[in-house]
Amino acid sequence: MNAPNRYELYVLEEGERPVEVTEDTKIPNAATVKIVKQDHTLANLLRSQLLSMPQVTFAGYKVPHPLHPYFLLKIQTDGSVTPTQVLETACTKLIGTIATLEAKFKREFTYNADGAVQEDAYGVPVTGDGLEGRSYIDF
Repeated sequence: MNAPNRYELYVLEEGERPVEVTEDTKIPNAATVKIVKQDHTLANLLRSQLLSMPQVTFAGYKVPHPLHPYFLLKIQTDGSVTPTQVLETACTKLIGTIATLEAKFKREFTYNADGAVQEDAYGVPVTGDGLEGRSYIDF
């Protein structure tokens, strides 16, 4: 079968680097970043975060082949910051955004243990069912 073993899609080989940055010689303030063992999920998150930053003039990605677990991320900046620096900033912001999302998710789906009226996402009161203090995530 042509498909690689599943573990090869996310486990780094011995000596394999997860990120490789290649400066573009034809376009000023541009670089191509190869990120291995990742797919469209991370690529699209990074691309959208990069495009929301004012220093970035272009950000796009491609997955050369579906059986090869890597993507190429092309970044061009306005020159005030390097593509590597703006990628690091974008990753830091994404980590913060995901941590905030996790905290909001856990807060929303945690039963209230102090007896106060718990509301769902639409403001409708939710009655307790003996699972106070537990979370949906615990199941």
